[in-house]
Amino acid sequence: MNRFLLTGATALALLCSGAAQAQQRIKIELWQGLTGDLGSAVEEVCQRFNDSQKEFEISCPTQGSYDSAVQNAIAAFRAKKQPTIVQVFDAGTLDLMLSEAFVPARKLMEENGYKIDWTNYFPGIANYYANSKGELYSFPFNSSSALFYWNKDAFAKIGKTEAPKTWQEVEAFARALKSAGYECPMAINYDTWTLLEQFSAIHGEPIATKDNGYGGLDAELVINKTKFVDYIKFMKKGLDEGLFKIKLPETGANIVQAFASGECQMTMTSVADHGTVGKTAKPEMKWSVAMLPVMEGTKRLNSLVGGASLWVLNGKSKDEYRAAAAFLNFIAKPESELFWSTRTGYIPVTKTGFQHLKEQGFYDKPQYKGREIALESLTASEVTPVSRGIRLGGFIQIRKEMRDALSDIFAGKVSVEDGINAAVERSNAVLRRFEKTYAGKQLL
Repeated sequence: MNRFLLTGATALALLCSGAAQAQQRIKIELWQGLTGDLGSAVEEVCQRFNDSQKEFEISCPTQGSYDSAVQNAIAAFRAKKQPTIVQVFDAGTLDLMLSEAFVPARKLMEENGYKIDWTNYFPGIANYYANSKGELYSFPFNSSSALFYWNKDAFAKIGKTEAPKTWQEVEAFARALKSAGYECPMAINYDTWTLLEQFSAIHGEPIATKDNGYGGLDAELVINKTKFVDYIKFMKKGLDEGLFKIKLPETGANIVQAFASGECQMTMTSVADHGTVGKTAKPEMKWSVAMLPVMEGTKRLNSLVGGASLWVLNGKSKDEYRAAAAFLNFIAKPESELFWSTRTGYIPVTKTGFQHLKEQGFYDKPQYKGREIALESLTASEVTPVSRGIRLGGFIQIRKEMRDALSDIFAGKVSVEDGINAAVERSNAVLRRFEKTYAGKQLL
């Protein structure tokens, strides 16, 4: 009896000790903007970190959207209730930079004893979140670029075995598909990330003065004076002739759904949608991906990174910063990047992560084959002042202005020139308000 009581008491003591240790874990929060399956994937990353050690614990609640994640974090910061880490999408980068509400990535890691090879991050990804000296302010996380998706079965019926490399070929292939009985040769929407930002980058066309805003807050949009105007005329002509079709949720299917179902035979979207197509397309459907087409005679430059990065906010304790540094070091490990790329359609952000995926045969597996093309697109050239990225204030609103313009243009409500000119005028007004708000601030 005594032995039993002693053993039970000892077990109870150990249990209480374990519970106390668990309670002593340093806890932090990461506010994310993803939802659904991708939001669940972030939570799995956080749980993997929690399971990997006993000192720290991170929780990763979703805020419902990228916009909400940024807005909620700003409101919480003012109330001194901010999370330690917040996920900020590409369009919100400058807003965070000028807020001075963050701890720079390099400073955080150095102060917590981590030696990071910052050159290990792919330049096409890192430059979007770095200052003019190339120093990262935030940590690249869910990164992507745009790809061209094409239906190999449909292409076989028109005698084609490769994706179009130019937009002129896209038009010719679309005509052939139309003649072969396909009602929707290509699905498009009003997404400025593919239609404007990616097009401009790979064609070496500026979106704004001052090297797309990197040179100062007094930048102005110039897209009404570039090849973008001719490109939108090309897209409008394709729509008018039934070669391209607008696909939106309100029309019954978005571009990814329209492609995966076999309704439309070509589209442009993020590599992050690669997994969705693979999961939802009919098993017998043969499809593939390629780099985005360019206009004939174009020397291709690198595409732009999309997605989001992780920012560490000011006003937290040394222990919370130790936890944040440990977590950010954990997700940058090759093994973590393999999990992330396997679980989602996102690409590795470091060279060692990419090499690890290749060594594990990741890109040889049918369900993942082709995702490496996104990295090939991001590294297609040395980064130039116009293919580095976009650093414009109020860029979330500017994207909306451009989406509205494209909607009106494609619906025939305004001419291409008038629609783009009006959007540029409205967007430049946004830039001037932003400049006034941050008067006296200098981009580092």
